Amino acid sequence: MKTSDFDYHLPPALIAATPAPRRDQSRLLVLDRATGVCEEARFAEIGRWLRPGDLLVANDSRVIPARLTGHRHGTGGKAEALLLAPESETGWLCLCRPAAKLRPGTRLVFGDGRLRGEVLAHRGRGERLIQFHWEGDWWGLLDEIGEVPLPPYIAGARRDQPDDESLARLDRERYQTVYAAARGSVAAPTAGLHFTQELIASLQAQGAGWATVTLHVGLGTFRPVEAEDIESHVMHGEHFTLSEEAAQSINATRDAGGRVIAVGTTATRVLESCAAETGRVQAQSGATRIFITPGHRFRAVDGLITNFHLPRSTLLMLVCALAGREHTLAAYQWAIERRFRFYSYGDAMLIVNRES
Repeated sequence: MKTSDFDYHLPPALIAATPAPRRDQSRLLVLDRATGVCEEARFAEIGRWLRPGDLLVANDSRVIPARLTGHRHGTGGKAEALLLAPESETGWLCLCRPAAKLRPGTRLVFGDGRLRGEVLAHRGRGERLIQFHWEGDWWGLLDEIGEVPLPPYIAGARRDQPDDESLARLDRERYQTVYAAARGSVAAPTAGLHFTQELIASLQAQGAGWATVTLHVGLGTFRPVEAEDIESHVMHGEHFTLSEEAAQSINATRDAGGRVIAVGTTATRVLESCAAETGRVQAQSGATRIFITPGHRFRAVDGLITNFHLPRSTLLMLVCALAGREHTLAAYQWAIERRFRFYSYGDAMLIVNRES
């Protein structure tokens, strides 16, 4: 298949610049996998489409303030580094700007000078290995001088809004799931942004289970597809963990005939990376490069909660693999006509086969 097969036109006004006033009051499009029929509700009503014995599996990775702004030592020229993944106690793979000027040996100063770095190696387009030096607590310092790495389309949608401290505080709170635990992501697993602790408790009270896995979101999730033939696209590895407790919950649900519903594309990728042909999973951790496209036979996932994704993206391709390309693109057009809000701070979809 071609990348252009996953294109659609989105009016810029439908890109969500800020989250809904309440997490669970975003709109919800419910798509029947079998028929392509769409319904609309509020996210807080999602329990109407869940059954006792279903299991929701969410990604509990925590977004880190991964965007660092500073300058090049000696020249004073600006430098930016987006932390992608740790490679040692002090070394991080980073996405950098201006990459052409950040050659091995370049020394960097970030924030108020308490964090310094040196470029050790060139790792590809815009990617550099940087060794950092600091005093005190790494995570505490990062919280002080790092910024939440919001996607560029949010900044673009905010052109007419003031960029003040209140907006920054809002992002610190809302660009994070309420159940985030394991630090490591540079972008939020956005399907989970709609959940509140009260909603999770309500769903459990009606008989749905809840389990978490971890996938630290990095370049594998958000790097655009540039090849026209999707089979030529190479995914970056992203670290994941599926615990023994989560594996037991997933397998027990499968054995009892319940549905496993992934909260987000990242949770989906963990489950499908760990699933045997039978649909059962085994506890493990490592790096996954799985690229799910139409034709993939889902073994562990029966349904999906997700946001609306960018055209031509690996995330949209995954959704098309589960719901069918025609059904998915028709549902996107249905949402556009009804002025749903798109992308990270936007509205949500629930994709299930309601008859099975």
